[in-house]
This record gives sequence, C-alpha cells and structure tokens, in this order.
Amino acid sequence: MPGLKLEEVFKTSGVPDYTFVEPVEYPRLVVALRTTGRGVVIEGPSGIGKTTAVETALRSLRLSTAVTKLTARKQADIEYIHQLPNLGRIGTVIIDDFHKLPDETRSALADYLKTLADEEQQGAKLVIIGINNAGEHLIQFAHDLVNRLDIIRFESNPDEKVEELIRKGESALNIDLNVAQDIVRGAQGSFYLAQMLSREVCIKAGILEGSNRTITTAISFESVKTEVWERLGLGFRARCERFCRGAKMKPAGRAPYLQILYWLAHAEQWALSLRHAIRANPQLRGSVSQVVDKGYLEELIDQDPDLQKVVHLDHNSQQLIVEDPQFLFYIRNIPWRKFASDLGFISVEFDNTYDFALSFAGPDRNVAEALFEALRENDLEVFYDKNEQHRILAQDVEEYLKPIYNSEARFVVVLLSQEYPKRIWTKIESDAFKERFGHNAVIPIWFSDTPPTMFDQSRKLGGLEYDPHSPLAPQIEQITKVLVKKVEEARLEEHCLNAVPTIPVSRTSRSSGVD
Repeated sequence: MPGLKLEEVFKTSGVPDYTFVEPVEYPRLVVALRTTGRGVVIEGPSGIGKTTAVETALRSLRLSTAVTKLTARKQADIEYIHQLPNLGRIGTVIIDDFHKLPDETRSALADYLKTLADEEQQGAKLVIIGINNAGEHLIQFAHDLVNRLDIIRFESNPDEKVEELIRKGESALNIDLNVAQDIVRGAQGSFYLAQMLSREVCIKAGILEGSNRTITTAISFESVKTEVWERLGLGFRARCERFCRGAKMKPAGRAPYLQILYWLAHAEQWALSLRHAIRANPQLRGSVSQVVDKGYLEELIDQDPDLQKVVHLDHNSQQLIVEDPQFLFYIRNIPWRKFASDLGFISVEFDNTYDFALSFAGPDRNVAEALFEALRENDLEVFYDKNEQHRILAQDVEEYLKPIYNSEARFVVVLLSQEYPKRIWTKIESDAFKERFGHNAVIPIWFSDTPPTMFDQSRKLGGLEYDPHSPLAPQIEQITKVLVKKVEEARLEEHCLNAVPTIPVSRTSRSSGVD
C-alpha cells in the first residue's frame, strides 16, 4: 500500500492494525471477556501477544473505551490495585504484570475475584495478565477460586500463525521477504520477535514504506540476525556478564549462574524450572543448588534493577522467567563457548560428577562439614555423605559409594585422623580409591596427632596437615585455598588439551548441542 510506513505495519509497541493475528486461544478469550462478573487470567511468556489479544478482543466487543489499564510496574498503580475491592463499580480493569505484585495485593485480588464471581456483578470485571502459572499462583491465595475463574494460557504461537503475521505485513507493504521462513524460525513462537525481525529485514533492504510494485528482498538473514544481536548486546551483554559472574567470580568453579542462564536460553516456553533443571543435570546439582537454596540467585536479581527488567524469579515455584522477548533473542544467540571463555571461566565442561569426595571418620564430621561448606562456597561439586543422605536411603550403601570414590570424583580428600583406620565405612571408601594413589587423585590431610600407621602409603604423596588442637576456621580457609588452586590447575591442564571450553549438553536444552 503506497504511503504506508514500515513502522505502522511491523509494530514492536502498541496494537498492530495490519499484522494482528488471532492466537489459537483467541475465541476462548472473547467468550471469557464478555462473561459477566467472572474474572479472567491470561498467562504465558512475554512477547507471545497476550496484551495485544486482550486489547483487540475488547475493541471487537466495543468495550475498549471503558477499560482501565494498570500495571504492577508502577507504584501508583499498585496502590490503586490494592484499593480496587473498595471502589464498587470499577468497570473492566486490566492488571498487567500480575507476577510483580506483592503477596498481600495478590491475596486481596483473589478474594475480590471470588466475590465478583459469586455476585455476578454487572459493573466490575478483572482481567489479569501475567507470566507462566499466573493463574496457579492466584489460586494459591484462594483455593476455591478454581471454578470461579477463566484461566487462558498462551503458549508459543505455532509457526503457521507467525507466518500469517509476516504474510499480512508483506501484503500491506506490497513486498516479498526472501527470508520469511528464517524469520519464522528465528521468532520461535513470538509475535513480538517476528515483528522486530521483519522490520529489521525491511530496513536493511531499504524498504521504509509501501510500494505500488512488489519488491522482493535479497537479504542474508544471518547478517540481519547478527546485526540485531550485536545491537541488543549494547544493553544486554553487561547484564548477562553480571548474572553469570554472580556475587563473586570463581574461575575454577562450575559457573552455576552461567549454567542457569544457558538453561534458560534453551528452555521451553521461555521459563526455566530450576528444580527440574537441577535434577536433569546431576553433575551441577551441588553448585546450582547452592546458589538457589541459599538465596544467592534471588539476591543477585533483587539487587540489580537492570536484571529485574529482563528476568523474574518466582520464589514460590522456583521458576526463572524471561521478562523481555528481546533479551530472550539475545541469550538464545550467545556463542556460549566464547562467552564463557571471555568471562574468565577456565572450563565449563566437566568429565567428573564431583570435584572432590570427602572420606573421613564419623568423629571428624565437624572438620569434614566445614571443609564441605567452604568448597561449595567456591562453586565446586563435593560429595559429602550427610548432604546426600536422601539419595543413599534404601540403596546398597557400599555399591552406591564405590563408583564415587573410584572414578566419579576428580579428587578424593582423605581426613587421616586416629579414628580413620577404625571405621568400617572408611575401609570401604579407601578400598574404592586405593588404586588411585599415585595417579594425582588422592589428597591426604594428616591430623597432626596421628602417627603414621597402615596409611604410610599416603606419605609418599603431597598432602596437607590439620591440627585438631588449633582453631578450625583459619585452617579450613587455608586448606580450601590450596584445594581450589589444585582444581584450577587441573582445569587449566584440561583446557590446554581442548581447543575451547564447552558447555555440557543439558537435558533441559531445546537443542541437541551448543550453538
């Protein structure tokens, strides 16, 4: 259409007039919106088209002029939302970004929705828009809401819907995009990303408005994707680096924050269940659990307003969710091998399930536990029996322990006290790792009050000493520094044998390998 501007067709903000496509859920949405009194929850990833679909449906129902739009991103709106139950006939109110509301406000909304449904009020209707599982989180505050609420889940749009959007734009501008199918694949179900990529292709082809004659582009999609990614990096790369380094960079550790971001980039539906990801990646279970369970990940995001704009951590469901579709595009196209190396991680590929396995006698548990905690604080994977009791339950303990000490741990750290030779389980453990003496795999820690006995073989190795009559903390700190250095050197040796570091293929990944 001559004179029609590009930005009026492929829109990245507001409701598109020329490229609106009804998502699969649209008929259900229309029915839910026109049902008197009954609350509606629209949930799904950012950039899927939830808000656009709601506004278009309300316009088709001729209700758009009587709608109040509120968002949890504005403090003034949050205060207004909290007062809604006291305002009487409020008309139709859209509450966006529901997941960002405080629990107190969400609880008040749950009660209000129940009241509206029971009374079938003509002059009040709430439409709540949120990320994945918004409806479930709302019901947590009022379990009897389940039959008084319409929950409509927007999934990633099928390719044919994304293609329909592109074709509508082509028709409006009288153009033929040679990379239409590449845009469909690159959008990965997001209407927003489809609009953004289509517009970028047009700009690169010099198409800024509609034409009388059909114009066919001859553009390399890879060049467009690279240019978009590099431009987005001006705003997103520093955030990704801060996220991946965490509170303190540990080059020899297992890079738990980087692993989490990698999993998120490859997760289905743009949301990562941390619980499921940890279970699917046992070689990273300890290091990732450490930053999640101790609240380090939540603290990292809470203290960084820029990170809050692109990701949201739901502490109830332990889900990490993308807030900005452009950020999703950016992290899904990160060259992960180079990125990890640029950040300073020695390696992010691990042949061993554990960096260390601790072998000790029961009376020395205080030393073992202090060492375990100190090593875990350095993002290392450590086998410590107390931390894995729930996994050992109902197992043949000897068969469970044998492979850990025999091969699954990169190093075995042995606390050689007077009690060590007297215990049955230390005998089982030492039988499993005795063949590893002399293979740079067993690290003895001799207790200073223990004379050499049956473990004279360990004296042939380089080891460390612990004095049980001196303060524990400074000794553990020094021992930990040496052990971390040992892992660091081992990783550097392995790094030299490999051209570049790689990220382990995760069972949470959408792809079969690393991009």
